[in-house]
Amino acid sequence: MSDDTIRLVTLGRILRRRWRLLTLLALVGALVGHGTSLLLPPRYSTSVSVLLPGAWEERELLTQAQVATSSVVIDRVAAALDRNGTDGTELRERVSAEVADGNIIKISGTADTPVRAQRLSDETARQFVAFATRIVGGNTDPEAETRLEALREAVERTSRRITELADAADPGRTVESVQARTELEKLRTALRDAMTKLDQTDPAAGKTGKATMVVMGPAVRPAGEAPPTRTQLVVAGAVLFFLLTVVAHLAAARMSRRPRTEPEIAAALGAVLVGSVDVPGGRPAHRARARGPRVRLRRLLGLDVRWDVPAPRSSGDESGRRIRYRRVCARLGERLPAGGRLLVVVPDGDEIACRAAEELVAEAGSAAAPDGGHPLMRLVGVTVSHPLLPDRADESGVVVVVSPGSWTAAELGGIAGACADAGQEVVGLVLAGVVRGRPARGSGPARPAGAPAFAGSGDRAGGAW
Repeated sequence: MSDDTIRLVTLGRILRRRWRLLTLLALVGALVGHGTSLLLPPRYSTSVSVLLPGAWEERELLTQAQVATSSVVIDRVAAALDRNGTDGTELRERVSAEVADGNIIKISGTADTPVRAQRLSDETARQFVAFATRIVGGNTDPEAETRLEALREAVERTSRRITELADAADPGRTVESVQARTELEKLRTALRDAMTKLDQTDPAAGKTGKATMVVMGPAVRPAGEAPPTRTQLVVAGAVLFFLLTVVAHLAAARMSRRPRTEPEIAAALGAVLVGSVDVPGGRPAHRARARGPRVRLRRLLGLDVRWDVPAPRSSGDESGRRIRYRRVCARLGERLPAGGRLLVVVPDGDEIACRAAEELVAEAGSAAAPDGGHPLMRLVGVTVSHPLLPDRADESGVVVVVSPGSWTAAELGGIAGACADAGQEVVGLVLAGVVRGRPARGSGPARPAGAPAFAGSGDRAGGAW
């Protein structure tokens, strides 16, 4: 699989053969998400809209949105709310403002309760409108505005006094009275011109429409938490752990260095391939009798079934499979002297190879073997971590039975080294595969009563010479 592209059939095999593990890890991810939601306090968010009447350019609206979240406005909000232990810097992280369509600035506030979120949004909008109106209207100095209003009142009083003086003068009787009335009218005209110019230079005169901002109603009290909610965290944790498990399976298969083809396995063992045999799918008897917490846990999670091998192909009936075993026995007999005996070596944990080796030994010792030309065989299991074979007695060689993709090249080389260390010559390699068996059409030859059993651990022997 390390050289193949990831296809849907590969993902399908992971889902079919690892669904228990995927379900368990998804539940663990959901628990992690739930625990994370307990560590994070709940958050509620609501918003309020502020309308800016008049003609506003886009950059001006963006500036007003920045003003809404400025430190000046947020500090005033913090002071108005009078929250103990909450300053403007912390409060600024809970307030945001954005420009919406139609000259509308949307101010959002987030807090740990719906009431506080509503109050935060409303107070921020109110403080923003007050501060922005003062900036846009030019009323940054209240004392200057007071002095300007006092000046207008003084001008009005002066104008009324001029009218009284003009009425009191003797109209048209003397030259002095005419001159006095003329001077008074000039003074009145000068005062009016001065006030007109003063009003024209007032910054608020041309932006009265812009200075009138409107809060479009109070903020709505939030009915639910702001994302991420507890449900979202639980679902996200389950999905994350599920995907990580699938990716881990794919990465492990990509990085696998286990030989899968016949030439690679033969080269790793330094042996010649003499044939391939098949075993029907299913759980062998010795596997069903296995005990221990780890074995039960692996069986419960489905880890005792490999996922990275294709589905077993269909095969013939029992008689067809036995023909293949007889042919392998015949080829092994040709590679040995007359009356030679073989040691069948199987790595511990390779259950497919174990079942094939049992069938091979049973076939070799079957009384129905034609011409009696099959060599006698004895079954021995070795551990791949510390392979050890018995010293050579009257065996003429060793045949190794393995299944493709189960062992690395180093582990297979260790088995070959153990054979050489015991003085045993590897005369052949037999590959075992799984197929979907079919019921036998007739009663084939029964297995002899002395068929070997493959049980226990470590180095063990089955059968007898």
